[in-house]
Amino acid sequence: MTPTPVDDATLALLLEVAGTPKPGNVDRRRDLDDLRFEAFLGGAVGAREGLKLAADGETEIGRAFERGVAGMAARAGTNTQFGCLLLLVPLVRATVGGEGSDDGLSPANVDRVARETTVDDAVAFYRAFEHVDVAVGDPPADAADLDVRRGSDAAPALRERSATLRDVMALSADPSKPRIPDRNAQEWVEGFPRTFRAAEWIRSDEGPLTDRAARAFLGLLATEPDTLVAATHGPEAAREASERAAAVLGGAGGGSGAHADAVHDADAVHDADLDAAEDLAAAFVDEGINPGTTADLTCAALYVALRRGAEVGP
Repeated sequence: MTPTPVDDATLALLLEVAGTPKPGNVDRRRDLDDLRFEAFLGGAVGAREGLKLAADGETEIGRAFERGVAGMAARAGTNTQFGCLLLLVPLVRATVGGEGSDDGLSPANVDRVARETTVDDAVAFYRAFEHVDVAVGDPPADAADLDVRRGSDAAPALRERSATLRDVMALSADPSKPRIPDRNAQEWVEGFPRTFRAAEWIRSDEGPLTDRAARAFLGLLATEPDTLVAATHGPEAAREASERAAAVLGGAGGGSGAHADAVHDADAVHDADLDAAEDLAAAFVDEGINPGTTADLTCAALYVALRRGAEVGP
């Protein structure tokens, strides 16, 4: 029986949290003080109805996302996979609605999905913030009325600006601002390059998918600073975390992506020393360094890898 896109998206949510070590994140060996492994399992189950809406090809993508977040929050009791769903929903929609190879799952088709979003999608995205607490940075000074923390109260401003969901993502993705851009938002406006690159790392790797996911997580973190770490600890702490991940990969690291020719090389990712990463994981947990956006990208990459033939089991 061929897995459906919803099956693979749900499995990606489960595999992501089961991968270990993913320094600073909940995994099957580590809970955080306020977040447990089992909550992520519940979140994956609760999000499934939203993923089904994304796969029906007709429901507005913003509504599908909001439903996924609401279900996740209801079952997990907290925010476990908000960012994962933000990436999975357009990927699932591209899978069922695109043209070409891989069931339509391609950068071009995902970009098309993003460009076809509407103001109503943006409004639904903002409503999703009312279901859970999400750590976000301050909006640009010229877009204070579009602060996502306003939830539904931002709807009039969104409609006045005719801001689509992709437009909202572009505000957070802008690298010209004096801050680290939102990596998930960058995926939305750039055609998901990080997701598809890491998916190839996973697909071409060997061993259990949970280990492949852990190595891909390290590669993603070493390549670019994590948005959540920057939001909670500041840009310099985020860059330092990337340097430390690059060291595990044997790279010189700069936390800016410019260093990362070695990291971009799949062989470097495949050779990552997960035993050494255990030490980094313990240190990050002690320091409260939680690269959550990197986990989101890892989940999205797992989905693409599964759709392109990666399998669980021997």
